[in-house]
Amino acid sequence: MDVRAEFLKFFEQKGHKVIESSPLVPDDATLLFTNAGMVPFKSVFTGEVPRPNPPRATTCQTCIRAGGKHNDLDNVGYTARHHTFFEMLGNFSFGDYFKEDAISHAWEFVTEVLKLPKEKLWVTVHESDDEAEEIWIKHIDASRIMRFGDKDNFWQMGDTGPCGPCSEIFIDQGAENFNTPEDYMGGDGDRFLEIWNLVFMQYERDKEGNLHPLPKPSIDTGMGLERVTAVQEGVFSNYDSSLFIPLTSKVAELCGKAYAYKTGASYRVIADHIRSVAFLVAQGVSFGRVGRGYVLRRILRRAVRHGYLLGLREPFMYKLLDTLCDLMGKQYPYLVAKKEGVAEQIKNEEESFFTTIASGLELFEKELPNTKAMFSGEVAFKLYDTYGFPLDLTADMLREKGLSVNEAEFEALMAEQKARSKASWKGSGDKATHGEFKPLLEKFGLNTFVGYTQKEVKTKVLALLDENFKEVESLDENGWVMFEKTPFYAMSGGQCGDEGSIEGYGKVLDTKKFFDLNLSLVELEKPLHVNDEVALVVDLSRLEIEKHHSATHLLHSALRTILGDHVAQAGSLVEKERLRFDFSHPKALSHEELSNIEAFVNRIIASGVAGETKLMNIEEAKKSGAMALFGEKYGSEVRVVSFGDASIELCGGTHVENVANIGSFFILKESGVSAGVRRIEAICGGAALAYAQALRTEMEAIKESVKHKEPLIGINRLKEEIKSLKTEVESLNAQAGKAVESLHVNGVELIVDVLGAGDIKARIDDLKNEKESVAVLLLQVKEDKVLIAAGVKNAPIKAGAWIKEIAPIVGGGGGGRDDFAQAGGKDASRVEEAKNAALAYAKSLL
Repeated sequence: MDVRAEFLKFFEQKGHKVIESSPLVPDDATLLFTNAGMVPFKSVFTGEVPRPNPPRATTCQTCIRAGGKHNDLDNVGYTARHHTFFEMLGNFSFGDYFKEDAISHAWEFVTEVLKLPKEKLWVTVHESDDEAEEIWIKHIDASRIMRFGDKDNFWQMGDTGPCGPCSEIFIDQGAENFNTPEDYMGGDGDRFLEIWNLVFMQYERDKEGNLHPLPKPSIDTGMGLERVTAVQEGVFSNYDSSLFIPLTSKVAELCGKAYAYKTGASYRVIADHIRSVAFLVAQGVSFGRVGRGYVLRRILRRAVRHGYLLGLREPFMYKLLDTLCDLMGKQYPYLVAKKEGVAEQIKNEEESFFTTIASGLELFEKELPNTKAMFSGEVAFKLYDTYGFPLDLTADMLREKGLSVNEAEFEALMAEQKARSKASWKGSGDKATHGEFKPLLEKFGLNTFVGYTQKEVKTKVLALLDENFKEVESLDENGWVMFEKTPFYAMSGGQCGDEGSIEGYGKVLDTKKFFDLNLSLVELEKPLHVNDEVALVVDLSRLEIEKHHSATHLLHSALRTILGDHVAQAGSLVEKERLRFDFSHPKALSHEELSNIEAFVNRIIASGVAGETKLMNIEEAKKSGAMALFGEKYGSEVRVVSFGDASIELCGGTHVENVANIGSFFILKESGVSAGVRRIEAICGGAALAYAQALRTEMEAIKESVKHKEPLIGINRLKEEIKSLKTEVESLNAQAGKAVESLHVNGVELIVDVLGAGDIKARIDDLKNEKESVAVLLLQVKEDKVLIAAGVKNAPIKAGAWIKEIAPIVGGGGGGRDDFAQAGGKDASRVEEAKNAALAYAKSLL
């Protein structure tokens, strides 16, 4: 049975809208990853956005718990049910049905669709929830309903906000299979397994902890697909289900060793981790050193290390992608579409770690005999810093041996490193919160953007906010304005916000969205009041912004045509003077590729294709071939922006009417953002014209400087002259270096001199090789400093003592061996004095 498909079909028949899984990276600054099925609906439950129509939904949501507060990484592979990546089945009611229907639907699905034996099912309710128990008694014997307290049966989103009691469905897996002291209903054993949690969201908790009934109670449920599939298939581990067996079997094939559950932790780790890694990379997350990229990297490296334990010595994770696509590609087609690009990024990361893993493991094993209570934090840090072993990978290896790592020592060294590099984490987002805007939303709803068709409009001031987002009746200087309808585009989708004017009142400096409210930042010349009628005009800079936005679409198309379909947008910025486009690609672009991309865009511009915008429902848009950006939120109706066959994308921004309006397009820079993500910076329109004019002016200056109409010819001529002069200087230096004065004293050739050019150490070596018996000391002045070196061969002088005698004269010190020594000094004015003293000292010994 395809449990995923059956679940969604069941609730669709109950009037729920089937919603596609939202991205693993949520539109929520408080979360690292989407870690529960309700995350995409959080703003609906909190009232930040209106209830959808219909007010009930069902999903199979992809989730990751491998970082932050919800982190199951350490347990993966060692338990039957922990995963970094999992799918959460859920049905949701937004102020529609409540406990009666939620319980009825759940019981019907479990017993009639999954056909789980009723006599093995148990239910828990909150100790105060008489209503839920009374409903459950209609379906299940009262003896198999248990009450528990807040710890087990009360759910809340945070310290404040929507919350409520919950009811869980358990299945008895049998005393014959589980019989430890903890295998009782409510115990920590595995006999009674929770398969579904129904949350009755009926209260709102305030800052004092008091509960207030919600006017429209809601339902939020969660049932792990992996867990319920294992139950439905009659196995006691998720990894023994049809969702994982093909993956563990493929691992066994790659390493040539059969999988067995008791000794198969490494197989399970790899099978789990390829799912997390593949989905994150396919959705645009790149391997990196911080944040989500670091979590992605440590998941992969943990899997690679387990592959190493199985005897694998070359990249293997990417070879699991075909199997994964066979398992999950139908439900998540983007996984198949991006398979090649995902494979390349994973393989590159594996190759990087395989170059250091052997050395790292050798260091780890070498330290183990020195470990009694705790593994050295200093060694753990070296494993991290030098060999790329994340701390939790080292901890994972130690856990297998019953040991732990000195995390305090590790963190202290990490802090020192951060201080040295002066690293800093800068968050993003506005200081305003939903609280400031809730009254505006309740009073006015969302204001209307008319800027697609109107650059000038007369409208009314609905609300005014000061710079701290406090609502005021009048505004004298800077602040935020909510207009009833506005032509100003609010920053969104990479396009910067509009500037403009309020005729007779002042300027609009910027426009932004706050919880979907379109607000303009203004600088006033005279006071503005609520309900004032005003005339708004969008600044001409909008035209340049539109050129850069349309050019971004053409650039995206060019990249996919020239580099391949694996290219996906990973971020963008569109301003009046430039554009920036981030995209997934595993390596730097060649000069030829950049030239081809630039030429591709300019050919489309020269074709003069008209732009066209259509409103469609999301399914029609996808069928038309429109490209949707993964992770973007799209409503039921979307704008499809097309430029002939060259580019078709879903986009809410503003664009040129014809690509010819873009003018010229120049790529200024290509660079890396992070592993697997590249960035192109480019210009067009007025900025491109200014750039071309500046190049022409610079070229004229170069021609004048090199004294030739053909700059390259002039430059090459100068290079030849420089090469010739350099050779001449080197020759003169070499001759100067050999010109030293010498004396013969008692059969020893004594040489003491000041060398004008050349390497004094090399010159001493040459003299020692040339002479049978020699004592030589050379001085040289370089940049107001004095260099001294002495060499002795078959002579009764010690070079080190000679240097120590002479170096103080020039304000320095040094020494060395009997046959060679060197020193430095600070006082170049006394070089001749030092030379004479060196000569006298040598004569006294000879």
